[in-house]
Formats: sequence, structure tokens, C-alpha cells
Amino acid sequence: MYVPVNITQFRRNLFQLADQALQGQPVAFIHKGVIFRVVPETPTSKLSRLTHETVVAPGASLDTTTLLKEMEIEWEKDWSEI
Repeated sequence: MYVPVNITQFRRNLFQLADQALQGQPVAFIHKGVIFRVVPETPTSKLSRLTHETVVAPGASLDTTTLLKEMEIEWEKDWSEI
């Protein structure tokens, strides 16, 4: 649900409201009793707005061969107990 702003507020905050519309938030303004909705011509996907985050675990080895070997050792322990 959204509350339309009047045309003066729309003009004053045009760029912020345009950014809100780009982010998928409903934006509307009212002029002479008519409500206008602002929507991007091509909707953007929520996934396209994700930002890349680097995840670093201190001391963790990203070597897959070591990781797979450690996993295999643990599996063998688990299976030997059965």
C-alpha cells in the first residue's frame, strides 16, 4: 500500500522517489485529483540488486583437495562405527 504525494512534494523529491521506484517500492503522486503511479518501464529483478560480499574465514583453507580428504576421513570414521 502507498500514499500518493502531492505534485510539489513529488517535484521536490523527484530523484529519491525515482530511486524508490527502481527498487520496486510503490511510488505515486496526485495532481488535480488524479493519481499517477511511477513504475520503471522494465522491472528490475531483486537478484540484480544484490551486492557481492567477500566472505573470508580466518585460517580456513580453500583448497578443495584438502577439504575432500578431511571429509573422506570423517566419513570413514562414521562408517566404521556402523
